[in-house]
Amino acid sequence: MADYVKVEQEGAVALVTLDHPPVNALSSKLLEELEEEYDRLDRDDETRAIVLRGEGEKAFVAGADITEFPAMREQIEEAAESGSARGIQKLAARMDAGRTPVIAAIHGYCLGGGLELAMACDIRIAADDAQLGQPEIKLGLIPGGGGTQRLPRLVGQGRALYLNLSGDPISGTQAYDWGLVERTVPRAELMDAALELARTLSQRSPHAMGVIKELASETRDLPLSEGMRREAQGFIKCIGSEDGAEGVVAFLEKRQPEFTGR
Repeated sequence: MADYVKVEQEGAVALVTLDHPPVNALSSKLLEELEEEYDRLDRDDETRAIVLRGEGEKAFVAGADITEFPAMREQIEEAAESGSARGIQKLAARMDAGRTPVIAAIHGYCLGGGLELAMACDIRIAADDAQLGQPEIKLGLIPGGGGTQRLPRLVGQGRALYLNLSGDPISGTQAYDWGLVERTVPRAELMDAALELARTLSQRSPHAMGVIKELASETRDLPLSEGMRREAQGFIKCIGSEDGAEGVVAFLEKRQPEFTGR
């Protein structure tokens, strides 16, 4: 039985809630549970989209569980392989490789490892008054779960350095202006907006979404010509799939497609 991760199924949408009071800090146990749940849901043919949120009013995730840091100093080699930073990176790599899209519904504090977790999601929707940042510098540390790597890919090098070097947060509204989140809404509308998008994605082809996610992950640092070549290969892969055949036939027959993910 999961201690920190709750999963509710609403049709083809899974609502995953992080529940580690008071601010949903990312302990190593929470990260292990979350990776296990994502792996299970990604393998479940009935789950087509995931919404990730934090329990309570204070935070999506306010950072890593700092109470675990002293032990990392005493076991520095083990921490390099299994600490919270590597745990976030491992989870993010699994989410990159999965075909099930994850929408982060961000409210309150989204700091440190919390922002790194949000950046590992496919789409981010934030409350306009949310607080997003990488405050590790204030502890004499650096982001270790993607803050120096994913962040500049989303907002550019200068803005990433601003967040990483100052440690100061920005609002959900400013995060949208910078391209860190894809949408902002008033706090009261956050879950409705996230679930509405998840339901829309759940009607799309899981096979095609998996190909799109694979291309997004594997070609972002490649030359355009190589990316275009792989895109053409992905298109052929979809044309030859059962979902591709069903989508074309459903369009010609003027009906809704019934995708299977194959």
